[in-house]
Amino acid sequence: MENNTKRTKLPHQVIVKAPGLLPMLYTPREISEALNIAESTFRGWLQTGIPHQRDKRNRIWINGEHFAGWVNEQRKPKTVSNLNEDEAYCLHCNQVSKLISPQVQPIKGNLVLIKGTCEKCGNIINRGAHRDRTPELSQS
Repeated sequence: MENNTKRTKLPHQVIVKAPGLLPMLYTPREISEALNIAESTFRGWLQTGIPHQRDKRNRIWINGEHFAGWVNEQRKPKTVSNLNEDEAYCLHCNQVSKLISPQVQPIKGNLVLIKGTCEKCGNIINRGAHRDRTPELSQS
C-alpha cells in the first residue's frame, strides 16, 4: 500500500503541542515559539505544504487549527498487527519472526514470559503473554 503524499518528519514535541494551538492566526515567529522550534525550521516546513495565507502586505499567517490538522496528516499511520501465538518481534531483525523451541516461564500472577530463538537471525527473543492465552508450550 504505497502512499504518494510525502510526509515531513516532525519532532515529537511538535506532534504533542500542535493540537493545543488555538483557532487563530499566528505569525511564523509566534507559532515557532509556541512549539519550541527554530523559526528557520518552521519556514522550511512552509515549503512542504503547511496551510498558510498571506495578507496584502505579503505577511504569512498560519491558522493554529489548520496547522494542527496538517501535523496530524504528517504522522505515520499506526500499524496494528496481532502476532500469532508462535511469533514474537525480534529487535535485532526489526521484524516479526517465528519462535524456535519456545519455553514458557511464569513471571507473576497470570503473566508468563515466552522465550525462544529467532528463526531468521538466531538471537533470543522474548514475548510476554497471559497464562490463559498461552499455547501448551514446554514449561520451564
